[in-house]
Parts: sequence; C-alpha cells; structure tokens
Amino acid sequence: MDLKQRFWEIDFLRGIAILTMVFYHLLYNLHFFARYPINVYTGFWMYFARVTATLFIFLVGVSLSLSFSRAKHFPSTSSSERRLFLKYLIRGVKIFFWGMVITLVTWFFLREGFVIFGVLHLIGLSIILAFPFLKLEPKFNYVNLLIGIFFVFLGAYLKKFIFDFPWLLWLGFRPEQFYTVDYFPLFPWFGAVLIGIFSGNLLYPDYSRRFSLPDLSCRKEIKVLSFLGKHSLLIYLLHQPLIIALLYLLGMVKVNLF
Repeated sequence: MDLKQRFWEIDFLRGIAILTMVFYHLLYNLHFFARYPINVYTGFWMYFARVTATLFIFLVGVSLSLSFSRAKHFPSTSSSERRLFLKYLIRGVKIFFWGMVITLVTWFFLREGFVIFGVLHLIGLSIILAFPFLKLEPKFNYVNLLIGIFFVFLGAYLKKFIFDFPWLLWLGFRPEQFYTVDYFPLFPWFGAVLIGIFSGNLLYPDYSRRFSLPDLSCRKEIKVLSFLGKHSLLIYLLHQPLIIALLYLLGMVKVNLF
C-alpha cells in the first residue's frame, strides 16, 4: 500500500458535505441578512443542515482513523507515540485557533448571536481528545461505537434542559437565553467523531480498503468534489465572507453590516 495513497471516496464525500454546507449558508445568509422568507430553522432545511454537519463531522473521525493507521503501519522517525500526539495536538490547536478567529469576527460584526463554540472549535478539540480512542486495539474498536452512541444520546437528553451557568456550554449545557448562529458542543457531536473513528477502523483496517469499490477518481465530477474535499478548511474559512460580500455587492443585503 502506497504511503501517499488517498481514498478518493473520503475526499468525495467530504466535498459533498462542504458543497451542501456552502449552499445552506447561502440560504441562511439570505434569511439572516437579506430578510428573505426562507425557514432555515425548522423543517426540511433544518434536517438538511443536520445531515450535512453529521456527515462532515463523521468524516473527521474517519480521516483521523486513516491518519493514525497510516502512521502505525508506515512507521518513520516521526511516528513515535509522543510525536504522533504532538502532531494531533498541533493540528487540533490550529483548527481551534481558526475557530477563535471566527468567534472574534462574529463578535465584532454580529455581537448578538456571535459564535462561541462552533464547528471549528469542536473539530479542533475533537482531534486532541480523539488520540486515546485512536490508540485502542482493534478488538476494542467497538468501545468507540458505544461511547460515541452515549455522547449522541446524552447530547439529545441535555438539549431538553436549560442551566443557570454558562461555563459548560461547550459540553452541551446550554445556559438560559443562549443564542448563537453556530453551536456544536461535544455532546452530542464528539459522538459523531467517535463513530467515524469506529467506521474508519472497521472499513479501512491497516490503511487498506476492506470492501471493493471501482476506481472512479478519474471522472471529472469526482475530481471536482474531491478537490473541494481536500481543501475543506480553506473553503470553510472563506465561503461566508465571500457569500456575504457578494450579496452586499448585489444589493441583496438590506441591513448595515458595518
């Protein structure tokens, strides 16, 4: 197995997730800034957003399992456990940092509803927290599934309650009158990461595909979506300001952004 090999289907699915996310945020911006009568909070578009987010975060777990498996089965001078942990720590801190940048920008422009713990905060912290779960022996892989399901159900349970303290909102303990435009607490969303790790270990053991799949990576539409999937972080960081700027230039934004 080639160390540099990528599994095209993972990039392809991530590309679909990032594309549907951009489309949903276009609708959200039309509603939020331009006051278009699009119901993005309930019904079809709410489920559309949830499925998109679930797929994206699930693939974070799958990608982590592939990355760890590749390091384990293609050892190098930089694949000791300590160096691997530092690798994931640095990657997680970098993504969490970009989450904090989004917090700062949304606080400056939105104030009410600014992002406190959004999807990049979640992904950054999840990459760090996932390391012990990545180290589990294959026979204990189902632990990832069971704990992941526990996180999902606990998150659904916590959603029924309001708490009188704000410092655990990153876990899923929502305080009273809490409002934000982007909220992805560890309960339940870290559960999706763990289920992704379980699935990655199950379907791609020893950094090899366990199932047969025709190679469609040369098809044009696959290449386009895979390209988007490979650059998902950059697209995530740029797409919102670009969409808002475009709507503003087109005169579709009816509120003063600045």
